[in-house]
Amino acid sequence: MIFDLSILLRIGVAMAIPAVFACASVTIAAQSAPRNRHVRVRRRYVVGGLFLSFVGVWMMAFGAWSARADTRYGGAVLIGLSLLTLIGGGLLLLGFGPLASWLLEILGRYTKRLPLLVRLAARDLAGRRPTTAPAITVTMMATSFGIALTIVAVGMTAQDRAAYSPSARPGTLLVRLFSAEQAGPVRTAIQRELPGVPIAQSESPREYRHFAANAENVDLPEESVYPNGVIGDEALLRYLTGDQSTPYDEGKAVVVTTADVKVDSVEIDYNVTGSDGPPTSKTTPATVARTLDPHMETIFVPAKVVRDLGYQLKPDELIIDPFLHRVSAGEQDRLDSRLGDVTETYVERGFQASTTWLVVAAATLLIALCGAWAAGDGKDTSSRAGRVLRRAGDGSAATFRWFAASRAGLSMLCGTVLGAVAGCPIGMLLLWPFTASGSWDDPVRVPFETPWPAIAAVVVGLPVIAAALGGLLAREQAGGEPTATP
Repeated sequence: MIFDLSILLRIGVAMAIPAVFACASVTIAAQSAPRNRHVRVRRRYVVGGLFLSFVGVWMMAFGAWSARADTRYGGAVLIGLSLLTLIGGGLLLLGFGPLASWLLEILGRYTKRLPLLVRLAARDLAGRRPTTAPAITVTMMATSFGIALTIVAVGMTAQDRAAYSPSARPGTLLVRLFSAEQAGPVRTAIQRELPGVPIAQSESPREYRHFAANAENVDLPEESVYPNGVIGDEALLRYLTGDQSTPYDEGKAVVVTTADVKVDSVEIDYNVTGSDGPPTSKTTPATVARTLDPHMETIFVPAKVVRDLGYQLKPDELIIDPFLHRVSAGEQDRLDSRLGDVTETYVERGFQASTTWLVVAAATLLIALCGAWAAGDGKDTSSRAGRVLRRAGDGSAATFRWFAASRAGLSMLCGTVLGAVAGCPIGMLLLWPFTASGSWDDPVRVPFETPWPAIAAVVVGLPVIAAALGGLLAREQAGGEPTATP
């Protein structure tokens, strides 16, 4: 399933490439920031950064375009496209380095129509660009990582959900991977844990021998749990159909299907001896039983019919029909402890989307808040700003708190906006090589929906949180000058 620990490790290694560029971007942000609020950022930094970002977007777009086909890619090709897209994302982040200082310059110059405290906060941030620009760049990088991860996670989860094929009916308990000698003790353990619950059983030849059942005008779907037919008892047949009133005849095969077909016989191809010659064919009477679950479509052959052909059978699966009893997670745990390592138990609960990636995304957003804290913390470099605050608020603590809230929220807003601008294309373009097929299975591609509500919540919500923390934790330093610790 997607986003297990192994998948997260792979994504973490992959994201290490943009992380290196992100660290370099913070360094560039510090170098490009003038110490004087009235001095403009050198345009060569801005133009060079935008050019690098353009090259990065082009590389990512080329990688995504090359991986767009619904076909299988070779391992080397897939790795190459992924690396190309990751390096493109890194260049995009690298080019965004000087933009934080440039944005602060714009805010410092064009804030005349803003409220007084917001105007003072913007000028304070712009006046300390050698420290605030790198901090805002950290916020931007962390936000872009979080947004890109969210887009990739949502897209890959949607693709995994579309490709998911259940191993049983919903709620079914399967116990498998045991030897013929262990079948009795395993059944006893299940009966002790689930007393009175009927147990269905599927079987297979004791040694590998060719066996296949076919019915004329019946095409079993590839996603069927038993595409080559299944051998079992009466309880198994009723599990397949989901109907406890399904008639059973130990001498007749049953075509379990969702289609409206008529079948009188089934042809069985078998080879009891295991020789290299062609299999023997036999026709056996058959009937049709309807099922509502297309994954259960199969040809059911009673165990007696197969034994009459000369096969020796062994238990393959023990099944608890969810119609008769739904196994809880606690019952499964207790059964696992009874059985130990000799078997594998599985309860079909449908597709379970992993939420492990949310922890990683939350960690990146916490780093973004720390970047806003670093940008908003510190006292005014301008004594004039302190005098204006004291005069506007008559020296009240509330004025300083509102100023601190404005400064923290504004620094967070700058970082989240730039982060969203960088993270959205990275996530949307990186998703294509990450979802390209490298296996022999038919690739599954579903329409990728960008989680715009979640992105909007990050861009709007984080500045509000930062402002609230900035105002709550604000303190007034000696000398009457305000500072804040958001």
